[in-house]
Amino acid sequence: MLAPALVLGAALILYPMYLVVVVAFKDVRIIDMSRLGNAATTLGNFRDVFSDPTVWDSLIKSFIYMLGATIPALLIGLLSALLLNQAFPGRRFLRTLILVPWSVPSVIAAIAFLWILDASYGVLNYALKSLGLIDAYVPWLAHSNTAMFAVILPTIWKTYPFFTLVLLAALQAVPEELHEAAAVDGASSWARFVNVTWPVIRPQAALAFVLQAIWAFREFDLIYPMTQGGPASSTETLAIRVYNEAFNLLNMGNASVLGIVTTLVGVGIVLVFYPIIRKAYF
Repeated sequence: MLAPALVLGAALILYPMYLVVVVAFKDVRIIDMSRLGNAATTLGNFRDVFSDPTVWDSLIKSFIYMLGATIPALLIGLLSALLLNQAFPGRRFLRTLILVPWSVPSVIAAIAFLWILDASYGVLNYALKSLGLIDAYVPWLAHSNTAMFAVILPTIWKTYPFFTLVLLAALQAVPEELHEAAAVDGASSWARFVNVTWPVIRPQAALAFVLQAIWAFREFDLIYPMTQGGPASSTETLAIRVYNEAFNLLNMGNASVLGIVTTLVGVGIVLVFYPIIRKAYF
């Protein structure tokens, strides 16, 4: 009974992965499967990729983007979950409203933030200047020093509801009796959170962090419409680099190697957090 699902999984997942590995060892520059078998087998693609300093620069940018987007989203999601776990009028409506950014397609979010961050009439510049925090409008997307922040900001806005949803569900499992007992013993709100709430929801937070970190590391839909990896490659993460190698430079071998690197990084992230996840789920 499992055979149809296994065959479908092999066709949709395993075969493309196998093809990427094969292409990584071939000297090919275009997508032409009829020529793939005749292409020379070589380690040149790996040599070209790992000897290119700009590839390592893209790898660093990927980690900066991943951590810069995931950690704040986790913190905001945790605060939102703690708030929505309290009883107050309109809580059900707010729980629904706070999930809206997560449902917005990434391309639409990118277009919206292109307007918000515009150097001439952007809402963010207007608000900051009105508050006296800046003297002149900042070209967020046109300057290499601010472009990474400009693509991280919409990512945080779009992904924090995911953490809110996961952590809010986890908070429902925290026994209220534990909070009451800690309060009777004189524990402060912070002490109750650190010693009662966090130990219960930590596995779910770790799992959500791993998933979102992997998604952020390979994020393409938000970055490319906003900057296409620029200016001056300041936002060219590995995902953008793979696209440029494959479809702009038509270098399928290098693109495949970079795809393998991206996959290995994802596996590494899982291995780092595996001990925490294993205790809770296995």
